[in-house]
Amino acid sequence: MAGKTETFQLVRNDVDKNRMRIRAPNGSFLQANKDGSVTANFGESTTWGDDDPSVFVVTIVNWVPSIFDGIPNKDLLDGTQLQFKSLTQKAFVAAENGGGAALVANRPSASGWESFKLWRIDQNTFNFKVSNNQFVTVSGVNVVATASAPGQTETFQLVRSYADKNRMRIRAPNGSFLQANKDGSVTANFGESTTWGDNDPSVFAVNIVNGPHGEYQICNGYGKDMATQVMNNHWSTYIVEADFAFMAANGLNAVRIPVGWWIASDPNPPAPFVGGALQALDSAFTWAERHNIHVIIDLHAAPGSQNPNEHSGGRDGLQTWGDSQIAQTVQVIDFLAARIFIGASRLRLTVQQGRPRHALLCIVR
Repeated sequence: MAGKTETFQLVRNDVDKNRMRIRAPNGSFLQANKDGSVTANFGESTTWGDDDPSVFVVTIVNWVPSIFDGIPNKDLLDGTQLQFKSLTQKAFVAAENGGGAALVANRPSASGWESFKLWRIDQNTFNFKVSNNQFVTVSGVNVVATASAPGQTETFQLVRSYADKNRMRIRAPNGSFLQANKDGSVTANFGESTTWGDNDPSVFAVNIVNGPHGEYQICNGYGKDMATQVMNNHWSTYIVEADFAFMAANGLNAVRIPVGWWIASDPNPPAPFVGGALQALDSAFTWAERHNIHVIIDLHAAPGSQNPNEHSGGRDGLQTWGDSQIAQTVQVIDFLAARIFIGASRLRLTVQQGRPRHALLCIVR
């Protein structure tokens, strides 16, 4: 039976999340000794180096199934940021000035100008958005970040190596691949063939930076037909009436239900969202009433989104919050209030740092 002496803490390295130390119940860290034994007697300090016997490289073999698992190229969701390092130049690709100029491959490290946000079209096809909110495009063979909106000449294909998924080539709209040249320029004029070797100027080592993981990314990632199946299966099986009966039997008298702003347009919400959420909400109201449970409606994703987490209501996260988003939020509030059809409902919108904090409360009987 597990108790205090069987409780361990995993401490992850900030740079390499798969490099971990294991703090034992006695406060010390586990270490691997030269004789092959493992003991819990290593001190606090570490450089996270290969010579530290308390540092382990961890391979995660299995995990809790996720609704994201079936998405092709699920690590390249809409809004994910990529950093491309040229293997021949040993330098990162950057959008000069954050946009408005050419792409170059001459940066020793990656930051904002060296990060490209994906606007996902399908599992292999993307637009690249730079930090100044412009898009990468091709003019002749020149690669620049000057487009104000994406179109055909701003559409690229990512081709991954079968042996190393973080080794990629970028097919440009003209059919050629991007390459990093010796003078630091980036052009779209490399041919088809490759050995995926370090001497190929069209091959890039790619750092994948976490992006939004919300309903937008699920629906965009699967596509409308598959997303409709996945989401409606989720809504019909994840929470059922038996859960309400269990809560009531155990003395709980209220539930909180998060919804997105697009529910007000159900059953035909704007793309890429799919219909079905409103029916699931109506079922929850029916079950709650049947088991005498109050309902708290949480507008967990307001128009304009808030951040790149599970309540992201868009593709970018951290979007602007202005008059149009406020007006649209009010419309969603009116819709929910009418749907609930309770005269004594109480509405409250909380705001943090000028943005909605994803908390619209509709408390009903």
